[in-house]
Amino acid sequence: MAENGEIQMSSVAPSGITRVQELIYELKIKQVMTSPVLTVTPDTRMSQFRELLRTHKFSGAPVVEQGRLVGIVSIEDLIKSLSDGRPDLLVGERMTCNVITVQEEESVVEAVKKFSEYGVGRLPVLDRQGRLSGILTATDITRGLLTAIGLDYHEDEIRRYRASHIFEDIESEDTSLILRYRIRACDFERGGEASSKIRRALKRLGADPQVIRRVGIAVYEAEMNIIIHTTHGGEIQAEIQPGRVQIVATDRGPGIEDVRKAMEPGYSTAPEWIRELGFGAGMGLLNIQKCADDMKLGSTPGVGTRLEIVVYLQAKNGQNAQSERAEPAKG
Repeated sequence: MAENGEIQMSSVAPSGITRVQELIYELKIKQVMTSPVLTVTPDTRMSQFRELLRTHKFSGAPVVEQGRLVGIVSIEDLIKSLSDGRPDLLVGERMTCNVITVQEEESVVEAVKKFSEYGVGRLPVLDRQGRLSGILTATDITRGLLTAIGLDYHEDEIRRYRASHIFEDIESEDTSLILRYRIRACDFERGGEASSKIRRALKRLGADPQVIRRVGIAVYEAEMNIIIHTTHGGEIQAEIQPGRVQIVATDRGPGIEDVRKAMEPGYSTAPEWIRELGFGAGMGLLNIQKCADDMKLGSTPGVGTRLEIVVYLQAKNGQNAQSERAEPAKG
């Protein structure tokens, strides 16, 4: 029930998060993209482009002029030129000019969202100066995930120590660890840092991998909401207790007019200029709800928003949280 701009939700059976899903949030685009990139110019003829496709076995290429990305040309553009009987058309006459791009420092999940939203087959990758630094395809992401899984196959799962055991070693009537991070509005370059640091802390405490994945994804989505949708930034606090992790994300405006509507897929409060950069397609609240055991969202327009998330380290029936959502055994 929503009262005074607040809605409380309880996830009876939070979704299990696989290591692959976690890596999609964890890996940076620059870690999986193809680089350097074979490019063409607007003055390249489609017949020359055909030879490049045949020689290098790719299906499209970025179009660059004076070091800047101006378009993208694909095998579909070539086929259309050939079917029109005009193989000597210039690439600049056939290329797609309004190119959907990603930033190399972004999380891979942002690229996955764009592949899903726009239905494109490849995404040019730009560096901080807006220069082309790579190209990303679904194959690149798959290859990067397989490599990352191979590197950490034996990591943590073998040598980890339950967080509850570590807390039990500390004699105290009330023990908790509080991690606090300031999040700046529009600071896309540092997007995901708080999530990464909280995940790292939980790993060092020996928390269950499934708990780490759920917390990591929930914090990432909350963090990006503050970066994308607020005017003055905010703060994320994670309190790790023997039985649970509680995350509180607060910001200082502009607030959400309808918190129930904010839970709908694709709902966004991002201003137009941020959407033009490719951010802010949705608020990620459904992803947070899938990862949380309990979730409360409250907002006052013109004042700010407060999001509370709870993930239990142990299932409510006393079993380990992982056991109810166990992944297939490895090896």
